[in-house]
Amino acid sequence: MELTYAAIADLLDQLGPGNDHMPGNEHIPGNDHLYLSADLDPQGLMHLLGHMYGAPRTLVLDGFSDPTVDESRGAALLVPFADRAVFLRAWAYGDRWIGGGIARDDEGVERPVLAVAACRVVPEAPAGVPWEAEDGDEGDYAHWAERLLRITDWAGPARRPDVDWAQVEARLGSALPSDYRRMVETFGEGAFDGFLSLNQEPWTHFRDDSLLVWASTEHENLYCWRADGDDPDRWPVVVRSSDGEDFTFACGAAEFVCRILTEPDHPWTMAHYFDTHWFMSYVRDGESE
Repeated sequence: MELTYAAIADLLDQLGPGNDHMPGNEHIPGNDHLYLSADLDPQGLMHLLGHMYGAPRTLVLDGFSDPTVDESRGAALLVPFADRAVFLRAWAYGDRWIGGGIARDDEGVERPVLAVAACRVVPEAPAGVPWEAEDGDEGDYAHWAERLLRITDWAGPARRPDVDWAQVEARLGSALPSDYRRMVETFGEGAFDGFLSLNQEPWTHFRDDSLLVWASTEHENLYCWRADGDDPDRWPVVVRSSDGEDFTFACGAAEFVCRILTEPDHPWTMAHYFDTHWFMSYVRDGESE
């Protein structure tokens, strides 16, 4: 089997209550696991899972379990393997834990494994507003772009520092918000949490509605600006849902992304799904965009 995002997604889809269909896999209600071919590269598996689900927690290393691991940190993933886990990492995703690593099968052979534990408690919204503006921050779009770097733990170089914005804006016939330009220059082509895809140039499909589309999701929701007024840094964000309904937010693109990544109560939140947040680049290191 070739390790691809689609292949891993298909395998994870097989894991669920009652799916004890794989030979040698004892079913535990709410917990399922698969032993994969010993020929598969475990590090390749970890790499793909990291791109799909962000930063993991290490539960087992060199056969030793982290003594601090409890139910809030993915301990349920350990149950199917007992003392046979050699290396195991956990990723939070919605109301379940995703696990990957290496474990010994019934014959004592070390093999890559996938596991799911459908018992994760989704965190409650934190007390207070996590991103209240500090003095002088209101409307500081560069400030929100900087916060987005911290939220995604972005430590790499800017992916597209040489974008010719004069040419892009001439083609569009409009200036663009400064925080969006910073996001494109920094992150390049890819998606926040592997879900919210950042357009490298705004789509103009709905210009008759005064909308420019700066991001989208596989669920066909479109993240836009209402491009009214001469100051693009003042354009509000508009989410056009898959059924064509518009929802307006009085903020810029970077602030909007910060809030949906971190605020569980936001109407378009992504905070329920992951403990950590990241930007999944569609371009490999060393390739040009």
